[in-house]
Amino acid sequence: MNKPNTDGGTTVNQTERPLGLPKWAAALLPILLLALIAGGFFAATPLASLDNGGAPLPDVSVTHTTLPNDETVVLHVTNNGPREVTISQVLVDDAYWNFEVQGAGGDTTLAPRESAQVVIPYHWNPGWDLETALILSDGATVHHTIVAPSQSPGLTGDLLLTMAIIGLFVGVIPVALGMLWFPFLQSMSDRWLHAILAFSAGILAFLAIDAGFEAFELGEQVPGAFEGTALVALGIIGALLAVQAVSAWRKGRAAAGDARAQSGLWVAYLVALGIGLHNLAEGLAIGSSFALGQVSLGAFLVVGFMLHNVTEGPAVVAPVARGERPSVLHFLALGFIAGAPVILGGWLGSLAFSPTLGAFFLAIGVGAILQVIWELWGMMSRNGRAASALNLVTFLVGLVVMYATDLFVAL
Repeated sequence: MNKPNTDGGTTVNQTERPLGLPKWAAALLPILLLALIAGGFFAATPLASLDNGGAPLPDVSVTHTTLPNDETVVLHVTNNGPREVTISQVLVDDAYWNFEVQGAGGDTTLAPRESAQVVIPYHWNPGWDLETALILSDGATVHHTIVAPSQSPGLTGDLLLTMAIIGLFVGVIPVALGMLWFPFLQSMSDRWLHAILAFSAGILAFLAIDAGFEAFELGEQVPGAFEGTALVALGIIGALLAVQAVSAWRKGRAAAGDARAQSGLWVAYLVALGIGLHNLAEGLAIGSSFALGQVSLGAFLVVGFMLHNVTEGPAVVAPVARGERPSVLHFLALGFIAGAPVILGGWLGSLAFSPTLGAFFLAIGVGAILQVIWELWGMMSRNGRAASALNLVTFLVGLVVMYATDLFVAL
């Protein structure tokens, strides 16, 4: 039965039984046909004449290492190739050494996309580089250098408590201190408040640029089986769309007359969310540096991120500097959302550093921040001219300030 309908002046015929089939069958029909065609293609083996008999080369990568004590080296490996591989021998500083493969079903063979740990009972000296190599059953060799090795502290209650304290000083306290500029922001004229919003957008833009480069660099260390570059792109686009969906829902509520959805508090929460996701990645960097035994590097990161994150406080509270002052609970929630993820990131990074996890979280932060910048730009456009000379200058100042504080992290 056909039901006439119109859509923009074009007549559309809707049928209850497309192609004479139930709707569910019509929906599955292209998929079933594709499966039949693909099956027939492989059954016919039309490319057999082009096969020269050569097997694909093995693709095994060492993602990272852990050193639980000065008598043990653990290599974390992943088989990226389409065929299983077998680890036959291990070299450490050009000498054959005993080893054990854990997490691969009890043997030394790794199935496609399988990860495992190669445990080597080897006495190493702190600060002395280690040259390791895995020799596969077909003779292929996978080299990996451990630069300036130092003992990994491992996951303990003391380490979790230390990461929580560090997270407070790196994330929560600096953001809270920056939020103390709220009374000063309230006293500003609309013109200068817009300039502060542009300054906040500049801060966020630098965070997105910095984290974006780092995510793609880290993506190169992701095992090939997980497609690091595609994973980063998925994280950025997925986070952007997820936060945009929340924003679109908020706008729908505002159009329906919800006064709370029309306030700047929603934008403030989105800013806090974007910064929080970025700070989660900061926590990963700090936690992983301690997990890998690089305590001095972790200490520098703590000081650098403290200076870096205090500038994020004004970005969180600037959207609510007009209208009714939010309650203290909202300020506490904003500070917690923006700063506390450093603690969670520190805990995750302390378990064992994973390039895959680090790249993905960085990408999520980038996507969320890009959407929040769009929200800030729209907020300035609704209440004035966003691309004024003053706003563009303060946006640039935000970039410069974050670059200057980022130098303390890089030092």
